[in-house]
Amino acid sequence: MADYKALYQEVILDHNKKPRNYGTLEHSSHHAQGHNPLCGDHLDVALRLQGETIEQIAFQGESCAICKASASMMTVAVKGKTRTQAQALTQEFLAMTTGRLDLREPNQIGRLAVFAGVRDLPTRVKCAILPWHTLQAAFRSQGTASTET
Repeated sequence: MADYKALYQEVILDHNKKPRNYGTLEHSSHHAQGHNPLCGDHLDVALRLQGETIEQIAFQGESCAICKASASMMTVAVKGKTRTQAQALTQEFLAMTTGRLDLREPNQIGRLAVFAGVRDLPTRVKCAILPWHTLQAAFRSQGTASTET
């Protein structure tokens, strides 16, 4: 258990200090803004699809370390995947962070499993899932996502 927590902290700190795919994306085909009104996290997710494949993805905004690390790892995990694959991974991530996914069963979570422990921190779950809800809003061309809807 101590090793798991140490890995979690190490990954969160790494992705918070050096977020992957952070910045703006010129000529995005899909975009949404996410907001967590309870803690003030807000971020933008932009992506460019080539057919049904995520060719490029980027995020930016002001958020806590968990939200930024989740967004960073999300962009790495979905880049190059199809929309369908990204949506399936999103559903698994949301299920995992809310305790509804048994990681002993086959899944696509991979390195994202470091966020499994967030389910034990109810006030931080929304921080971890905001980027994923924002990605879904971008796919649906909704423009905005909130942890409160």
